[in-house]
Amino acid sequence: QVHMVESGGGLVQPGGSLRLSCAASGNIFAIHTMGWYRQVPRKERELVATITSGGTTNYADSVKGRFTISRDNAINTVYLQMNSLKPEDTALYYCKADVRMTLWDRNDYWGQGTQVTVSS
Repeated sequence: QVHMVESGGGLVQPGGSLRLSCAASGNIFAIHTMGWYRQVPRKERELVATITSGGTTNYADSVKGRFTISRDNAINTVYLQMNSLKPEDTALYYCKADVRMTLWDRNDYWGQGTQVTVSS
């Protein structure tokens, strides 16, 4: 079993910054791609950013230049630095990890979600 624990959400004014963290623990042999997604009510969950185990990153157009994804492989943690936040960034943010538990078992695991609210 693998557990994903997120932290760092909250209320911030437009133009402000927040840093999200997500730590994976449990039966982990290796973690491949990690990522952040977000969802607002009545809409589908959307990709925000991903990062491979080698450090290759990918961003949604809406966050390019404002958000930065990074990871620390030694502690199985992924981060999302969010700058210049806008009200439209308000959402429930989820982390996801593509985890290999053994040479034969590999699954996606999600965090519980952390709320980010951008409002004056």
